Amino acid sequence: MPIKRTSHAVYDAKYHLVWAPKYRKWIDREDIRRRIEPLFLQIAEDFGFELDELEVAKDHVHIFLNFPPRYAIAKVVGLLKSISASRVLKEFPELREQLWKGEFWEDGYCVRTVGDDVTAAVIRRYIRYHRHEESWGTQLKLL
Repeated sequence: MPIKRTSHAVYDAKYHLVWAPKYRKWIDREDIRRRIEPLFLQIAEDFGFELDELEVAKDHVHIFLNFPPRYAIAKVVGLLKSISASRVLKEFPELREQLWKGEFWEDGYCVRTVGDDVTAAVIRRYIRYHRHEESWGTQLKLL
């Protein structure tokens, strides 16, 4: 991703985000997992985020993205989680009965910036590898 510009900033900030669904409830719901990816892509487009890689695994989500510095990381995660959750719960109303208080995502998340040891290429490789982990059977380490 090249350096980006806004009217008041020049930036190149890449983040690797990971979080899980509440109680890992949609692990076996392929229909829900297929719906999540286009939702994240649409949210990213609506808010000017650039998604580099995205993987909706059976029990968590990996997102590698770049976004303007006017957004705090917590705000970006909040937008992605809240908008996607409200749309999924609207489209799959039966989930409300399975989830306490109707919460779709776990409260926490993991975030990592691209740096000296963890480069953009390493994160891309990790996410692509993760897509195939079930068939390969071993876990790849970031460092």
